[in-house]
Amino acid sequence: MELRNLGNSGTMVSELALGTMTFGAEADEPTSHALLDHFLEGGGTLVDTADVYSSGVSESIIGRWLARNHGRRDEIVLATKGRFPMGAGPNDLGLSRTHLRRALDGSLRRLGVDHIDLYQLHAWDGLTPLEETLRFLDDAVSAGKISYYGFSNYLGWQLTKAARIAAEHGWSPPVTLQPQYNLLVRGIEHEIVPAALDAGLGLLPWSPLAGGWLSGKYRRDESPTGATRLGENPTRGMEAWDARNADPRTWEVVDALAAVADELGATSAQVALRWLADRPGVTSVILGARTVDQLDDTLRTADVRLPDDLRRRLDDASAPRAEVYPYGEQAVAQRHRKREGGR
Repeated sequence: MELRNLGNSGTMVSELALGTMTFGAEADEPTSHALLDHFLEGGGTLVDTADVYSSGVSESIIGRWLARNHGRRDEIVLATKGRFPMGAGPNDLGLSRTHLRRALDGSLRRLGVDHIDLYQLHAWDGLTPLEETLRFLDDAVSAGKISYYGFSNYLGWQLTKAARIAAEHGWSPPVTLQPQYNLLVRGIEHEIVPAALDAGLGLLPWSPLAGGWLSGKYRRDESPTGATRLGENPTRGMEAWDARNADPRTWEVVDALAAVADELGATSAQVALRWLADRPGVTSVILGARTVDQLDDTLRTADVRLPDDLRRRLDDASAPRAEVYPYGEQAVAQRHRKREGGR
């Protein structure tokens, strides 16, 4: 599996990461441990979790796996997140120094480690001064509790402001952004991706298969059934499924993806992941899995190569909408530059 720099840092990580939101929820502990074993055997190194995943259970499962595999801690780059409620008190959430200190110490305890390689802010907090949050993170780096930090679900201006403040104060800079990004969700390319690239942040996309839509398992106007998340538990998002099913663009992308996969002799999921892993700024794509068989299928993405003509076909079918001002005007201006011979 290809190794890449973790954003603008010198640490190397695998181009595919193991997301562990299923640990303790859709995957029991023995299955979760088997997923970790299989991921490492397949050449993976980046393992991503969060304190709120199953209310700390995901981190605890990883911690027990590490305890049973003492020599393997240095084989993984361990990432977690803090921000959301881990208690009922007024300071049990957010990005204040008070909450982040508790959250980070709680993650270290559950994971059973003395440091976390990548600590991520799970979402923006408009109530806490950004300087307070960034100073805490710089202190955590200096104390050896974390090696690097990054953001998740941030907007472009938030990334730019945070990177500027850190630079002005000489604090440790952010290295990554974890956004939702896939063939069906490309709106971040308007501003968020350019802001991340400008700040030197590596992208760690979550939901790379759009909740199963890019796996080839769903059919037009047919409610999900069988071994899919919505098939097994329709209450978790059928309203969103109905909206996406009714959007013609969804099926244009899904059909184009299936055709390309057929030409390559690969699965739709593998092609969707390959397309995403090759996007500008992407460091590692976060895989979710409930079973070893699912993970094995997606890890085979490392062997898929996407020719330029097939990549362009997917680019065209999934092009982000630009009807809303000012993105439409920006797109027109860019097309004019290309016709004029500009870059």
